[in-house]
Amino acid sequence: MIVVMKVGTPEVEVNRVCAELETWGLSPEKIVGKHKVVLGLVGETAELDPYRIEEVSPWIESVLRVEQPFKRASRTYRQNEASEIKVPTPNGDVYFGEGHPLVITAGPCSVENEEMIIEVAMRVKAAGAHFLRGGAYKPRTSPYAFQGHGESALSLLAAARTASGLGIITEVMDTPDIDKIAEVADVLQVGARNMQNFSLLKQIGKQNKPVLLKRGMSATIEDWLMAAEYILAAGNPNVILCERGVRTFDRQYTRNTLDISCVPVLRKLTHLPIMIDPSHGTGWSDYVPSMCLASIAAGTDSLMIEVHPNPKKALSDGPQSLTPDQFDQLMKEINVMAKVVGRSSEKPVAIA
Repeated sequence: MIVVMKVGTPEVEVNRVCAELETWGLSPEKIVGKHKVVLGLVGETAELDPYRIEEVSPWIESVLRVEQPFKRASRTYRQNEASEIKVPTPNGDVYFGEGHPLVITAGPCSVENEEMIIEVAMRVKAAGAHFLRGGAYKPRTSPYAFQGHGESALSLLAAARTASGLGIITEVMDTPDIDKIAEVADVLQVGARNMQNFSLLKQIGKQNKPVLLKRGMSATIEDWLMAAEYILAAGNPNVILCERGVRTFDRQYTRNTLDISCVPVLRKLTHLPIMIDPSHGTGWSDYVPSMCLASIAAGTDSLMIEVHPNPKKALSDGPQSLTPDQFDQLMKEINVMAKVVGRSSEKPVAIA
């Protein structure tokens, strides 16, 4: 349930309404929008009469029920206003969200050594990327596959951050690792295999760094949004949803099935920013450029693209990785498409 305050409601009145609703056993969460303040009511609201709440103050415009099970993630919860997530980086603040320029994250699947990660960071930065991706801890299907260098790789990511000025996105696999990863990363990633690791979601929601939540391999959109709800309910409002392909019946030609249709669906259902990962989504570097452009056309807020200096020798996910030269070319195409759809920092291209 949400309480919509009228435009111009004095802050003292908002606070008074919150205090009154707290005496009812509710926990009001204040959401300050561009034009209005909305109070999200957490607690037993099923039996509450909206008209009774409206009588609390003449400054209350309306009281609405949130029908979806994902309350905080629901677009209704923010009165149809999209979230804006600001991420400070050495090169300045980067904004994820509807209406902001497209955000590009690029880098190798895993951090292999200092020379490689800094080389990739400098190349993708020069091409226009905003964040460096790279796994220190890698969940793998086989216990014998490369699992990442772990804690030692965090210092390598920190060195790449210093050298390039890029923000860092890297995965958290286990609750005890959250704090040490948060010291290095600007955005903490929850991978597909951990999307429904509810203990991890609760704990990662208690820290204040933004969280990139990847869709599970067989997760429905509602499963995914309910996973986001765990993070939001724990107190962290800064969640970015990342589509990375779902597992279907055809695995001969693509690694997964990239669900680009999730972009307009999510835009209707949630206020949270959206990212597409076409590298995991297809599994083959040949298909990544087309899926990047299609994702931009569909309305994604950001892209995650794997880049490796020598994909054939990559310790993980080499077949889906672009070379730096290929990434340079792709960024030229991405910039054109972003300009066409109005997601570039430059003026849109006129379409005849």
